[in-house]
Amino acid sequence: MGTSGTGTYEGFSAEERAAMKEHAAEQKKAARRGTRADKAAEALRDVLAKIAEMPDSDRVMAERIHAVVTATAPELAPKTWYGMPAYARDGKVVCFFQSAAKFNARYATLGFSDLAHLDEGTMWPAGFALTEVTDEVEARIAALVKQAVS
Repeated sequence: MGTSGTGTYEGFSAEERAAMKEHAAEQKKAARRGTRADKAAEALRDVLAKIAEMPDSDRVMAERIHAVVTATAPELAPKTWYGMPAYARDGKVVCFFQSAAKFNARYATLGFSDLAHLDEGTMWPAGFALTEVTDEVEARIAALVKQAVS
């Protein structure tokens, strides 16, 4: 959330407001669709369209992550979530990709919700900064996704 140099609250940033508007539109769209198969097909098209809109470096990472998640956990359904590619079980997001460009960030993020089974002790990561998806990173993502849905 936006703050001034004095630390006072200035409200949501333009990027945050846009993400919330996208989420509201996603919810309306999901409520209007027909059959379960139609919903799944349209959600996949929406995810692929969001990935295609990304700047090249983010798009390449998102495409690789999409391929890894859908191959590793086919039970997760692609959907958009606040305008980002996400993967859900029973309609609830388990993991998502956030483009660096989405919020003018230094790096993209692979995030996991509290539904992901990544618990280890009393503290564990739920988000991972990404600057590139190498073969090694891809293998680590696959392992995390597999653990998240176990």
